[in-house]
Formats: sequence, structure tokens, C-alpha cells
Amino acid sequence: MRILIVEDDHVLGGALVAHLAHQGHAADWVQRLDDAQEALATTRYDLILLDLGLPDGRGIDFLAALRAQGDATPVIIATAQDQVQIRIEGLNTGADDYIVKPFDLEELSARLSAVSRRYAASGDTSIQFGAVCLDLDRRQASLNDKPVILTAREWAVLDALVRNRGAVVSKASLEDKLYAFGSEIESNAVEVFVSRLRKKLGRELIQTQRGLGYVLGGQG
Repeated sequence: MRILIVEDDHVLGGALVAHLAHQGHAADWVQRLDDAQEALATTRYDLILLDLGLPDGRGIDFLAALRAQGDATPVIIATAQDQVQIRIEGLNTGADDYIVKPFDLEELSARLSAVSRRYAASGDTSIQFGAVCLDLDRRQASLNDKPVILTAREWAVLDALVRNRGAVVSKASLEDKLYAFGSEIESNAVEVFVSRLRKKLGRELIQTQRGLGYVLGGQG
């Protein structure tokens, strides 16, 4: 997943980016609400981790504006305010979940997975495509019942295709997932990672729609 972290605590923000990268996710970290708005204007995120107290405003107001605009991106509120009323206000405003600071990073991972499952096309995190089995929750892949090791960037591409299965995903959208890892990518990066996935999981898994992008093949 590509995740937007809106958090003004430098120590926590850095720890979140490192932890999510270790989990195979791509994360962009901003410390102000106006920067978050700019990020959302140019990038499609799979989830937002939102602090409530930011230097330039309230996270609750930011969330309310998102939902008023019709933006349904999943949001997990991270807050040091453990009052029941604050949690109720966040959920009523449109948050999908909340986590109270200080929190264990593994608990955050569990909540990310739970929210992601709610938005998945299927409630089952294990998805079969012919001889290929993918578990997006555990980030495990197998071919003919044998484990296949994928890199974080390979997972980023595959995750985008799986979550949009049945639809063509443009090269630009896949590049966007790769850029989130914080390093420059070559112009042919998408082709390279698609080629690697085909070698590991079979050529029939990802089909090229010339001039349009890529679509996940097989039967889900």
C-alpha cells in the first residue's frame, strides 16, 4: 500500500516511515495539513494515518473536509487524546479506525491490515490466480504451492494490480507507487518490475494492454 502519514512529531514520523518500509509499504510523511492537501491533490493513497493536533489546524476538520469532497480514502486517526468523546467525534466524522499514542508499531500494522481488508474486493486476504496464490495481508506469494520471495517494490506493483483487478492500471499509476519509496526510478522501472514478477509468478499473471497499461490476468 501507499500510505500518507500526517504527523508533526519528528521521532514518531521517522519511526513510522521506517516501520512501514520494512513491512513492504511505501509511505510519504508530511507534518502539516496544507502539505497533506498538496500530496492528496497529486497522489492517490491507499490509506491516511492522521494525527489530530497539527501546527496548522485540527485533523478532525481536515478529515471532515475530505469526506465532504467525496474522498473515501481510508483514514486511521493517531492521537494522544484518549477521551471517548474524541474517538466518537473522529469515527462520526468518517475515520475508519483510531489508535492511541503511544502505540506499538505491530498494533498499527494489524490495524492497517484490518482496514485494508474492509476495502478489499473480497474479505478473504488469500487470492488465487491459477497456480499463483497471493496473501496481501501477510505479503506472501506462492506458485504451485511453493513460496516465492518478492521485494518491496515488486509487492508495490503487484499490490496495485491486485487491488484493481479486472481494470487496466496505467504505467503512470504504477510509477507513482514506486516513487513513494523515496528514490529516483528509471523511465523503464515499471517494465523491469513487471518482467521480474512474470519470471517469478508466470508470464500469464500480468497482461500488457498496449498504450494503456497493465491488467492482472487469470481468474481471481
